[in-house]
Amino acid sequence: MNLIFRAGILACLLLFNVAVLCAQEFQPSGYPDRVTLTWSADPATTQTVTWRTDATVNRAKAQFKKEDASPDMEHGIEEFPATTRSLATKEGREDRYHHATFKGLQPATVYIYRVGDGEHWSEWYQFRTADAADGNSTFSFVYLGDGQNDLKSRWSRTVRQAFRQQSDARFIIHAGDLINRSNTDSEWGEWHYGTSFIHGMIPAVPTPGNHEYFRDDNEQLTLDPHWAAQFTLPTNGPDGMQESVYYLDYQNVRIISLNSQLIMLDEAARSAQLQWLEAVLKDNAQRWTIVTMHHPVYSTSKRRDNAVLRELFKPLFDRYGVDLVLQGHDHTYARGKGPDAQPNSPVYVLSVAGPKMYESDSDRWMDVSITDIQLYQTIQVSNETLEYKSYKVSGELFDSFELTK
Repeated sequence: MNLIFRAGILACLLLFNVAVLCAQEFQPSGYPDRVTLTWSADPATTQTVTWRTDATVNRAKAQFKKEDASPDMEHGIEEFPATTRSLATKEGREDRYHHATFKGLQPATVYIYRVGDGEHWSEWYQFRTADAADGNSTFSFVYLGDGQNDLKSRWSRTVRQAFRQQSDARFIIHAGDLINRSNTDSEWGEWHYGTSFIHGMIPAVPTPGNHEYFRDDNEQLTLDPHWAAQFTLPTNGPDGMQESVYYLDYQNVRIISLNSQLIMLDEAARSAQLQWLEAVLKDNAQRWTIVTMHHPVYSTSKRRDNAVLRELFKPLFDRYGVDLVLQGHDHTYARGKGPDAQPNSPVYVLSVAGPKMYESDSDRWMDVSITDIQLYQTIQVSNETLEYKSYKVSGELFDSFELTK
């Protein structure tokens, strides 16, 4: 009995030590980590960067200048003070998130930057501003479906393979369920670990999924507080939803993020997004229009029929000529215009970047589909064409199509 008892104690200690190590794996320090580019204003003339430190850092800042290939990094530098917010993690720790926006930038220009507090600095990163809105240049971006599970070990290879192939991508769209358990800092640590330096150079364009939400003590549907802390996004969305419902214009493309979790579960938020979306689509001078949201208009599962999206939002997509809708949620791949497509109907795509997979058993609304494969997508845009390609994580081209204006 003694031996059994001792073995049990040792096993408990081992599990405790493993848990402690896992909890400490992504702890902050005085040095910046989780450095992430997003946009909160015009991508041609501004760039926003957000980063994390521990609670010892009170005055953070960012430095930048035009890239000139000189090793003299200090000459000609400009400095911006950061805005700081505290985040109390579920693990009982206070983290600090800082963000700064570089302004007055020149279009189509490469800049270098670093973030820190004057003593503890990040490495130097590069980013490129968008071309002027009236330009006619071609650019590419990456679109990823759900990451969600095994982010460090198995999702990381998808985002890194996408970067390996399309390292000149101007941004990466993440179509929700970036993590699995909302408000779990270690999972956000894995997500940032998976992207490594990539989002320090290529901006993220994220939209939330159902796994970024939880119910608070009053059973209110609540967006993970990490979301607004680490993604500094445009505030042009409906009141109360600026963290997740927004649009940005990148050269000749309008990209619109909808919060489909609130559309599905909150009638007031659904109505506000519907009204906001029509105004954003009606007042749109861009050549191309792309919507991203988590739940698909057409599902690949019989158990997942998102009728409210087809009844209320699809008519707006058709009426205003949305070109492409990029989605996730179903953990399969599918692409098509749907069974009741109109001449102006968009192409609907849902994809999966992480390792969690579902069956595809819905009615065959799609032109192309596949299951049990991790994928990433590259999209190249010019004034005349939008060229879409979906790749297996091995780099093998799986699906492609072209839209022409």
